Amino acid sequence: MFLIRRYYSSVQRIAQIAGCNKPGDTLEVQGWVKNVRRLKNNIFLDINDGSTSEKFQLVVPRNLDTQQLTSGDVVRAVGRVQLAPNGHYELHAEDVQSIAEGHLQEGYPFSPKQQHAPEYVREHLHLRARIDYIAAQMRVRHKAQKAIHDYMDELNFVQINTPILTTNDCEGAGEVFRVQPDSEKLLKQMSRPNVPVEQSYFDQKVFLSVSGQLHLEAMSYGLGNTYTFAPAFRAENSKSPLHLAEFYMFEAEMVYMNELDTLATFMECMLKEITKRLLNNCASDLHFCQRSAKASSDLAWLQAPWKLISYDEALAIVVANRDKFKTTVSADDGFSKEQELFLVAHCGAPVFVLNWPTQQKPFYMRVSRSDPQRVHALDLLMPSVGELCGGSLRESDAELLSKHPQLPKDLGWYVDLRKYGGLPTGGFGMGFERYLQLVTGVKNIRDVIPYPRYPHNCRM
Repeated sequence: MFLIRRYYSSVQRIAQIAGCNKPGDTLEVQGWVKNVRRLKNNIFLDINDGSTSEKFQLVVPRNLDTQQLTSGDVVRAVGRVQLAPNGHYELHAEDVQSIAEGHLQEGYPFSPKQQHAPEYVREHLHLRARIDYIAAQMRVRHKAQKAIHDYMDELNFVQINTPILTTNDCEGAGEVFRVQPDSEKLLKQMSRPNVPVEQSYFDQKVFLSVSGQLHLEAMSYGLGNTYTFAPAFRAENSKSPLHLAEFYMFEAEMVYMNELDTLATFMECMLKEITKRLLNNCASDLHFCQRSAKASSDLAWLQAPWKLISYDEALAIVVANRDKFKTTVSADDGFSKEQELFLVAHCGAPVFVLNWPTQQKPFYMRVSRSDPQRVHALDLLMPSVGELCGGSLRESDAELLSKHPQLPKDLGWYVDLRKYGGLPTGGFGMGFERYLQLVTGVKNIRDVIPYPRYPHNCRM
């Protein structure tokens, strides 16, 4: 531990320089050279070490060694901090060492002084962390995850690592990826009577998880309030800027939850709080992402009270304005993104749509006792992204659940949860990448995840 501390204390991260130093302090920095300006006696190097979207200027004496430095090189410098004429700190380097050469003239795909289209940058996933707006997105992503974990821990939720391999299709939509060994030899070695060879490893079909909710519920029945933050997978033929084949889901499950209004209140408070923490801890990167995306930095929804309307009220609004939509208005298929955004604009704030038609929602949602054609479900619609979260009260009656026509035959254990000391629960899930799109203004979801996976694309 001492050696680790000594290593990290010897090199100053650029993001911390202004807060930890004063003119005259000696420090050591290292990073990639982003730009070089050569004058008669000095060379000015703009470097970046990945800790901030801001460049840091080194003032280096011009000599035979420093004359060879160029963009893309990795350098280490020791010197004294000074205040530049523009009011920013800079380092007057007394010693500069080249750690690695950049070789940017040998096929490097990004020009240091050129703006590159996101579509082009995605063609080079292994190098795109060198692009400032991608690096900023990844720092925002990290801080957003930390804000979520800190907030849930403060509320005494227990984090559960839900499995990625599962035998259930939680949503029942059939959008699952099958999992099996790639070795035919292994499958044949493990084959058993009455089990198809391709299923011989697990003795049944196994999928990549579309949601950790059902496993989370099982843990909540013994632990109380729980949450998970895990990858989810959807086999959709979609190239939409809001969809991925692999993404991350934040899901929470709460015990003794009996009212949708209470669930909605929790969701609103959580989203507002983690976003405020993000603004406090990551404002520079957040605003840099917004500028790069040419998006508004207006997060007015942080201050406004959010609205609650029933599905029937939402449908009536959409039907009354059907001539404004390019997409078809249907009472049987829910709302398109265009219609979701219209509802948000119409309400003047984020809106919870409550109590959905039974046939549009999965088997686990609690059926209304006064109207069996409705389930106690909600969707949260937000500006720019449309649906951000989906949630519900869960069916807690074992007999009703066991008779549900959509209950998969292999989910007897899910009914058992209710049979043996069942209690009312409710919860919700949020696509983490959509949340990042919401706060950064980035239009394409492929630019807020390190390695996007979508139809016809699984590079690296």
